[in-house]
Amino acid sequence: MESQQQQQRYHHQHYYSSSWLPQRLLDCLPSINHKQSGTSFIINLIKRPLECIPAVILGLLLNLLDAISYGMITFPLNNPIFASFGPDGISMFFVSCIVAQVIYSCGGSIFPGGNGSMMIEVVPFLHIMAEQIVTFVGAEHKQQVISSTMVAFALSSIMTGLAFFLLGAFNLGSLIGFFPRHILVGTIGGVGWFLVITGIEVSGRLEENFNYTIPIFQKVFLDQHTLMLWTAALGAALFLRLIQQKFTNALVVPAFYMILPIAFYLVLIIARLDINQVRDGGWIFPLVESDLPFWHFYTNFDFAMVDWEAVGKTIPAMLALTFFGVLHVPINVPALGVSTNKDDVNVNRELIAHGMSNALSGFLGSVQNYLVYTNSLLFIRSGGDSRLAGLMLAAATMALWMVGPWIVGYVPTLVVGSLIFHLGLDLLKEALYDTWGSVHYLEYITICMIIFFMAILGFVEGILLGIVMACIFFVVQNARSGDAIRSMHTGQELRSTVRRLYRQQKFLKHVGRQIQIIKLQGYLFFGTINQVETAIRDMLDERAWEMSPVRFLILDLQLVQGIDFSAAEAFVRIRRLLKNREMYMILCNIARHSDQAKALMKAGMWADELDEGDDLKCFEYLNDALEWCENTLLRAYFARMPHHRVPVPIKDTSTSVSEETHIDMIADASPRQKMVTKAILQLIPDANVPQVYSNLSQPTLLMVQALSELTFDEIPVEFYHKLAGYLKKETYLRGQCLWKEGDRADCLIVLEQGSLRSLMSTRSSASASASNNNNIKENNVVVESILPGTIVGELGLFTGGPHRTRSLIAEQDSVLWKLTQESFDHMRKTDPQVANQFIMLSLHFSSDRLETMIRYAFQLH
Repeated sequence: MESQQQQQRYHHQHYYSSSWLPQRLLDCLPSINHKQSGTSFIINLIKRPLECIPAVILGLLLNLLDAISYGMITFPLNNPIFASFGPDGISMFFVSCIVAQVIYSCGGSIFPGGNGSMMIEVVPFLHIMAEQIVTFVGAEHKQQVISSTMVAFALSSIMTGLAFFLLGAFNLGSLIGFFPRHILVGTIGGVGWFLVITGIEVSGRLEENFNYTIPIFQKVFLDQHTLMLWTAALGAALFLRLIQQKFTNALVVPAFYMILPIAFYLVLIIARLDINQVRDGGWIFPLVESDLPFWHFYTNFDFAMVDWEAVGKTIPAMLALTFFGVLHVPINVPALGVSTNKDDVNVNRELIAHGMSNALSGFLGSVQNYLVYTNSLLFIRSGGDSRLAGLMLAAATMALWMVGPWIVGYVPTLVVGSLIFHLGLDLLKEALYDTWGSVHYLEYITICMIIFFMAILGFVEGILLGIVMACIFFVVQNARSGDAIRSMHTGQELRSTVRRLYRQQKFLKHVGRQIQIIKLQGYLFFGTINQVETAIRDMLDERAWEMSPVRFLILDLQLVQGIDFSAAEAFVRIRRLLKNREMYMILCNIARHSDQAKALMKAGMWADELDEGDDLKCFEYLNDALEWCENTLLRAYFARMPHHRVPVPIKDTSTSVSEETHIDMIADASPRQKMVTKAILQLIPDANVPQVYSNLSQPTLLMVQALSELTFDEIPVEFYHKLAGYLKKETYLRGQCLWKEGDRADCLIVLEQGSLRSLMSTRSSASASASNNNNIKENNVVVESILPGTIVGELGLFTGGPHRTRSLIAEQDSVLWKLTQESFDHMRKTDPQVANQFIMLSLHFSSDRLETMIRYAFQLH
């Protein structure tokens, strides 16, 4: 088992090495065992080719059927210039088929029995090129038209091969998967319609192109002989589809087209019809000149007669053919890999093989070729899963080619026409019937419109129109179903994680509606940004404004994947609208060097966090934006109550730089100021605290300020005196660590002056334990800011938690009072009532903080 795995690894590595071709050629030969006798080797040498014969016969039959259907119509036979080019088309088909088979079987493809040949989908593009050359050169210059058409066909093969090779060489095969699938399906449907029309032209023996004109419709539907010719072929195709509904075996189609010509000639024999009269009636293709060699199509190349300007006119069709052909390989190759249980399929390697086969086919004057899924699967499952079988098929196809094109003169048009009808109906079914109900209705409309415009305007125009429609419908679909606004919140629902005095929190709860948060998502472009503008205009409506005035609009861009130019310009309009209402526009969760920030900077929509006096603010995190808004509201609170005895919290950098006040802070007629005034008036009755507290010293005064407003019950001053006796004063310098994550929870603190920051580590526990006081901020995120008059660490002390879950550092020089584990245990023993009441009051901080953290965490995404 181990040796087999090593052999498989060696095979895979050797296959994708630079010397894969010689090794693959050796793989085509019967295996040599040095321990074998000479007789055994000879038997094996004979046995292996014999085992491949059934698969080779089936593959040869499939190639013959494809040559009669695809190759026969390589040129537009209804054009008088190309009326006799059916045999040449078959010869070119065989050359392309042989080239592809040799390249794939000699190691170009991972599939040993992969079959390559021309695809029916390329025929419409070849006809377009031929008709363009006829139109440009003129039908009277027959030799120039023929030579130019042959060169154009060959150049299109080389161009296709070059595209394949470059995509594979630069490992760009995966890019093809980004092309919308429904456009390809629509194009396939357009090819199906073309084949139906071609089936009418070939089987009805029309002498001109099928145009949507009254004379053509009269010829096709009112001429009894023409109607009988093409309806007989269509009837045979429909009869085959009825058979396929009962018998799903893949060999039904080859068997049907083996029996159909036999049945046709049996009818001639039984009815004693003259074959020449039947041929003159259009039921059999005209006889080919008996001395016409198999390589006759090479005589059509005369570079001296090539009109290179006419060839240049076909370049758009060449590009469309190349583009359409490139889309098939990433579809057929993985599908064949799944069907044959091959897990090591490399699409880029297959693209290189397709590039080599198409380029070589073009240099040999032939048409495009591809790995054909259906033929390959039938060939492999019938015993052709070897490179030897593939080379034998190439040799048999070459022998069939060299027999000559005389066989075309005995092929019934019924056979070729019905096969073309069968393929066309199958492609139309795939595009229109199989997609019904399985794709979005806009995508289905695109498929139908591509088929319609391909039929009316042409293939290149239809593909381009399909791409344009897909882009338009993509914008419409995303603008309608893609919601740019994930959620909307007020400052009452979503608060910062800053720990503040109870009175400040109560004030912010009253005025929190002045903070409006809109969480945006997805890619903001001209189709979705209108939702944001509409929501903001509705927010600023007079009726909504009177009920809920807004001072701060926070746009959270955390889930925004990108911003296009139109969306960035819309932000400018939103800023102008908010400025007229004297509102702050705040952008958060956007890094300065991100693509979204660059797009906003180009539109002039950027401001640093420390910039003051501007209506635009930008913060890296939502919590920072909320903290700034709350600090600004609190400045209005302290401006109205300058003599309030509760100490003002230490200001951070965003509030200490300037004492400027928003205009609405002093405009009593403003709805926003009415809200602030109402909130302050509701707080004033609670401020009538007995004057006896004013002469208290620290830490008794600090405890009164922190705890007195947490309950409606009257608490005697003796409680605060007793509690202060258990506290110990400590000071910390800026940046000093109070405790680290994982330390023992053995105290709580009450902050008197300064500010603290609670940090959460983003590293593993092992790396976190290795950190020290100097690098505690590294790889940590700020969870909370602690301001004077608040308690921190109470849960760990009360519950006896073994370890700290967060680190705590001094953001500024700080003065604090600490209650240690020993002091707390002593309090519970000596003053249990004081301890219990202290626990109950402290838990107010915990419950409020828990609610804030839960709301904040829930709305992060």
